[in-house]
Amino acid sequence: MKVFISYNDNRWKKYHIDFAEIANAVVEHTNKNAEVSIVLTNDTEIHELNKKYRNIDKPTNVLSFELDDDILLGDIYISLDTVFREADELGISVEDHTAHMVVHGVLHLLGYDHIKDEDAIVMESKEIKVLKKLGIKNPYESELNICCDSSCCPGGRLLSWLKKLKIRKNSLEQYILLFLLGGIASLGFAPFYMWWATVIAIACAYKLIVRSANKSDGLFKCFLRVLPFSATYAVSMFWWVLHSIYVVPELATQFAIWTAPGILSIALVGGFVFSIPFVVISRMCTVPAYRPIFFAATWTFVLWLREWLFTGFPWNPIANITMTLPVLANSMSVFGALGLSFIIIGLTATIVELLSDKKSKINWLNFLIFIMLGVIGSMLGYRNIQIAQKEENISPVIRVVQPAQSAVQKASHSRAEALKNAEENIKNLILLAVAPYKPDLIIFPETSYPFVVVRDDVLPIADAIQAKVLIGATSYDEKGLHNSMLILSPDGVIQNIYSKSHLVPFGEYRPFGDLIPTPGQLVAGNGPEIFTLKINEKDFSFIPAICYEIIFSDSLQPQENMHIDAIVNITNDTWFGKTPGTYQHLDMVRRYAIESGLPIIRANYSGISAFISSDGEIISYLPIGQVGHLDGFVWGAHKTLYRTVGRDGWMIIILAFSIIYVAILDKRRK
Repeated sequence: MKVFISYNDNRWKKYHIDFAEIANAVVEHTNKNAEVSIVLTNDTEIHELNKKYRNIDKPTNVLSFELDDDILLGDIYISLDTVFREADELGISVEDHTAHMVVHGVLHLLGYDHIKDEDAIVMESKEIKVLKKLGIKNPYESELNICCDSSCCPGGRLLSWLKKLKIRKNSLEQYILLFLLGGIASLGFAPFYMWWATVIAIACAYKLIVRSANKSDGLFKCFLRVLPFSATYAVSMFWWVLHSIYVVPELATQFAIWTAPGILSIALVGGFVFSIPFVVISRMCTVPAYRPIFFAATWTFVLWLREWLFTGFPWNPIANITMTLPVLANSMSVFGALGLSFIIIGLTATIVELLSDKKSKINWLNFLIFIMLGVIGSMLGYRNIQIAQKEENISPVIRVVQPAQSAVQKASHSRAEALKNAEENIKNLILLAVAPYKPDLIIFPETSYPFVVVRDDVLPIADAIQAKVLIGATSYDEKGLHNSMLILSPDGVIQNIYSKSHLVPFGEYRPFGDLIPTPGQLVAGNGPEIFTLKINEKDFSFIPAICYEIIFSDSLQPQENMHIDAIVNITNDTWFGKTPGTYQHLDMVRRYAIESGLPIIRANYSGISAFISSDGEIISYLPIGQVGHLDGFVWGAHKTLYRTVGRDGWMIIILAFSIIYVAILDKRRK
């Protein structure tokens, strides 16, 4: 075997060590053309490598980097500083301890490890045998062991820790770990974007739950087993909703008492909803080969239920963790968030089952199916990006205004003060909208107009700007008060009114009457619409959306089969400040752009206002809290396959595929 030596620290040259002889003593029966590289370095360099590849912020004695090749075995790094220090502690020569490092490193390259106790015994016996042949005594007779805290391979520390960690089934330790995993699982979403954390956390929770599964357990017991994970997962994702209580001091005084019940409600309701997939595989599906399909299909079905259950709140589908992976994220143009979530969850569960039983052909088949779906989705996602980037169907030049006033600034304590604040707010909006040049259309965010309006009103704000205006306001008709988007002509005449149809429970209406106090009692609108404006002799057709209406798949699609240039989304995230909810709301908008193939113009009262292309890319934006306006235009509107099939269509396809696939597997197994 050929051995190549690199002296990254010249202090090594004073030691006369035959590295080739030592390495060949380990691999005497290996291919003579095999090659290994030994890098002789110091604590500084190996510390950097240890931190980068093992996430351990300290130096070590030896690191092995296996290339998984029969000829090029890999690289071994040995630190003189650590070897010298350990040799001194052991009372042996640097040469002998270095030989041990070389033997240890080469065995790692050949596939040996010491993560499991039984594997460590095999590897140590090999080391002892080779060193004895070289005339070096057994190094394990001393108290010092190589990498006694973990494996010397990159990533080995975590694996070693997990292997050695003994968590008894249904023990307190298991429940604590599930509790921690629930919080970690939320880190894949904005603003953290640690998608791998979500995948690993769900995989670990899946493993802990399925190993404890027992068909004799009742549903309630299965639910309690997974509750630490599901409840923490729900609270970690949705706690920011309660931030709204404290935005206005007067409201905080009235509503602060509901903070603890609110957290408890999120934990219980969310804990129940997110526990369903785990309960299904624990109670109803205990065959390992079928579990990933059942788990993924149930998770997706629960996401579909969240579109309308309890008025609906399909926030943060698992698909949203891919927003930093544009090609994969754009597979939602085909599969939607439902389909991509099915693939991610299914692949995660399949990998867990595969690691438990690598000999199962069905596990490998499941793995290949989910990988194939991911690859196909990514290929079509890349195609969607190409279509979206074609500058076709270009919109007019649009100005989005972001007032970024706090809720406290908008609040008032008397009628006189309310009128004064309202007048000042209108003046501020006009100043923000006016610039050296005039755009084709100006969009103000949700509830930015401070007066209640009726259809016959003439609004001075458009007349002062002398431009076409879209503005959020509270409108009134014979049915009651509405959260509306007004379309104004340049002279201030209201041309059209769109009223929000999917209202926020507890924020805009009282689902339980007066049992829980609510700031407003609004009336829902009539549903999705399409508006067309004549701008520069061209038609600009758009779908209006107010606030979180846009998080519901298919919710904005009118029955009319006509061309649509964009979606205009006005919203007010002032209540949520710089919490994760504001960033996640933007990602829900980006997801809708990908699914529908429609670019989105987003006007947010306090941020984040943005122009978003039909592949979910943020073209430009105003950050949270920044006062100003943003000029831009959008393009690339097209009809995606997902918009053709629809949310319900894909749910039927996923369920049908899962049932038929499992039925075929079951027939072959029997």
